[in-house]
Amino acid sequence: MTKNELLQGTLDMLILKALSRGPLHGYAIARWFERATDDALRVEEGSLYPALYRMEARGWIASKWGVTDRKRNAKFYELTKIGRQQLEAETSSWAHLSSVISRVMQMA
Repeated sequence: MTKNELLQGTLDMLILKALSRGPLHGYAIARWFERATDDALRVEEGSLYPALYRMEARGWIASKWGVTDRKRNAKFYELTKIGRQQLEAETSSWAHLSSVISRVMQMA
């Protein structure tokens, strides 16, 4: 697995997690990452939107146009049933991987 594949997979998982709370538009997803990580994680549009399009093509998320709190038209994304299953699978895989890496890092 390359660094880009790892980062792409992690971004997908984080987007799915953000959407597990309910439908959000792209800008709101990016702001959620910043708030959830105390500004430690910033996702640029050049990474976020291709990930959203890829995930929609895979059937993990669906989109529809709506109006934001600021009365602007925006595309809102939400999890599909397949997306919820993917989030569960990725969360389990991430927990296992991070546990294994932690064990390696704690070795003398």
